[in-house]
Amino acid sequence: MRAFLKAHNSRDPASGQDCRDFGNSDDFLRREAQRVIEERKAFGLDGLVGSLDCVVINTEPARQKAAVEEFLAYTGLDCEAAFEDSQAATYVLKVAESASFLVRSRKTASPFESVGAFPKTRGFPNTRLETPVFEVADLEQYVAVQKERGVNFLSNQIVRSDSYSFIQTIPSTFSGISFGFIQWSGSARDYASSESTPANWSFRKPENRLFLNIKELDHVATRVEAKDRDPAILEFMNLTNYRFDFSIYVEALNSITNVARLPGSKFAMVFTSGIHPYVDDETSGPTEKFIHNYGTRVHHIAFRTENIEATFDALKDTGMEFLLDLVGSEEEGLKQTFSVPSVSTLLVNEYIHRYGDFDGFFTKGNVTLLTAATGKQ
Repeated sequence: MRAFLKAHNSRDPASGQDCRDFGNSDDFLRREAQRVIEERKAFGLDGLVGSLDCVVINTEPARQKAAVEEFLAYTGLDCEAAFEDSQAATYVLKVAESASFLVRSRKTASPFESVGAFPKTRGFPNTRLETPVFEVADLEQYVAVQKERGVNFLSNQIVRSDSYSFIQTIPSTFSGISFGFIQWSGSARDYASSESTPANWSFRKPENRLFLNIKELDHVATRVEAKDRDPAILEFMNLTNYRFDFSIYVEALNSITNVARLPGSKFAMVFTSGIHPYVDDETSGPTEKFIHNYGTRVHHIAFRTENIEATFDALKDTGMEFLLDLVGSEEEGLKQTFSVPSVSTLLVNEYIHRYGDFDGFFTKGNVTLLTAATGKQ
């Protein structure tokens, strides 16, 4: 993991550089990203890690039911399984061609306690999108190589069930995320284990045909501190086969949106940071202000959405509130919006539609408006 450690040690303002003078640029990141790609090849990691299999969202026990109901009411997701075991109660939500959502409430001590409490997360110590889980072709080989490279996992051994083998990293000091890796052993993809029993609640998805327009998970966006922008992205690249694609700088808001993609995969990972570190709420911009108030964490989950204008109106009619109206246009190539954060998951829902042959991922105009809207949180 030399590349991202080097990035952290050489660019950390705490190492002696005045934080007011610290600023991100892409020159260092692109050079180190290429080095990571070469190291992955040298260690035989190329092709081992595929795209996203599922995301694990943990909630407070008293909020879990409401969290599931919100996903059923405001997305295309439906509940396809529900079980509990000694570790957690879990509800598996799914929509076609998408990564699954595992909405959990943990029964054991949280490995995320070290992430800490922040002004707007007090009372929600267990609530966050904790773990994006990626499919792996050969988990034993992957774990052996990554342990040799110094990666620390939450368990000493691979966790095995009838359907899968699984392991996850310790929570990242850079992004606040634990990255999971799963290898399926058969055609039946069952997240439950042999000790699992049916969960207590049953759910029925509300009938609203317009919500069939809300499709698969498009991307997950996390917020990281300015000084950790490079190491967070390089760490993710070291753990997966994703590549740093591009960044959009919004200088007026002290914010950078960075996109990592895997060739051939619909899902992207987004990292947003400040250009310069946090100084105060008034001058540091909405991205660094969010981290100061909520900590380093996933900010939003984005769903690809068809017929986005009518769907947006229908979401408002059902009671969903938004941080801003739809932004963008067909001429620009895409439209997007952010919901207000859920009180059950602390996550913002993004709804995004790309028109026709639009070959970009974002536009600077949309990113600027969406970033500014997070200042309302």
